[in-house]
Amino acid sequence: MIAVIAKLQVAEGKGAEFEQAMLALAGQVREKEPGNHLYTLCQDDDGSYLMLELYDSEEDIAAHGQSEHFKASGASFRGLMSGPPEIQRLKVIG
Repeated sequence: MIAVIAKLQVAEGKGAEFEQAMLALAGQVREKEPGNHLYTLCQDDDGSYLMLELYDSEEDIAAHGQSEHFKASGASFRGLMSGPPEIQRLKVIG
């Protein structure tokens, strides 16, 4: 298994809109991606947003990025992000 932590750069004052868009995407991921076991939006003490993700394989991560629902979600994030995400991939040990 592979874990992904994505730190997301949300524009000032756009948190509520971002949460709505991301939660809609998360529902699609959970429904349509059998190789995904976790796709959860979190917020740290500083107010930064993080997505915690868990996949069976690299192929499942690639399928996520190529999925129609992921591609279609791009429009809902327009104007909400202040920069690219910081992505960290982790090998799940246990």
